[in-house]
Amino acid sequence: MIHFLSFELTYYQVGIIALVAVLIGTAKTGVHGSGMIAVPMLASIFGGKLSSGLLLPILSLADIFGVFYYHRHASWPHLRKLFPWAALGVILGTATGAYIDDEAFRLIMAIIIFGSVAIMLWLEQDNKEHVPDYYWFAILMGVAGGFTTMVGNLAGSVMALYLLSMRLPKNSFIGTAAWFFMVINWFKIPFHVFIWKTITLDSFLLDLVTLPFIALGAGLGILITRQIPEKVYRYFIILMTLVAAVFMVV
Repeated sequence: MIHFLSFELTYYQVGIIALVAVLIGTAKTGVHGSGMIAVPMLASIFGGKLSSGLLLPILSLADIFGVFYYHRHASWPHLRKLFPWAALGVILGTATGAYIDDEAFRLIMAIIIFGSVAIMLWLEQDNKEHVPDYYWFAILMGVAGGFTTMVGNLAGSVMALYLLSMRLPKNSFIGTAAWFFMVINWFKIPFHVFIWKTITLDSFLLDLVTLPFIALGAGLGILITRQIPEKVYRYFIILMTLVAAVFMVV
């Protein structure tokens, strides 16, 4: 047993937290889906809502690595459409998240991820390429992204759906997602601190300890993403999102 401030953790739990930090790091630098796999892993230790507060600072720290490396590739026209509606989604998630227990949380997230994968595959058909290029689609994805990232830190599938639908190249996909999540995750922090009270000084200090593992994951993510050809990357995103959905269910 390891004692860290108010936490009493087994060596197994410490190992899971370190692995979660590595997976989050890889996700932020291009290995999309690994972050969604990390969510149920952490929830298995701390439960859904508490783990979301513990995970958020890890995500926010990892976002810095993603933005630092891919910041030049962001598509700001798409981000400007998403940000205000994602903020609304965060507020809606804050208001309703208190009434969602862990089992309902897992079911809702699994439905959203599987639904996103189904729509991604549908949009891969040639005649569907221009279907989602409407402002209402950006509004829908922004609200859904903000809501899912607030209640479960699982907006990755929603953003993958939107950005793949916009046919962004690999680096633009990663850079746009990096900026989106950095802004939204830092926006979420006050809600976790003052309303849900799921982020405390002790939990934040525990998150800081994971920084070397986040950096390791970020480096691995860059190396892995470089090896994935542009044309293959779209299907890699879909596959990783599907794997994350399976992890959420089981």
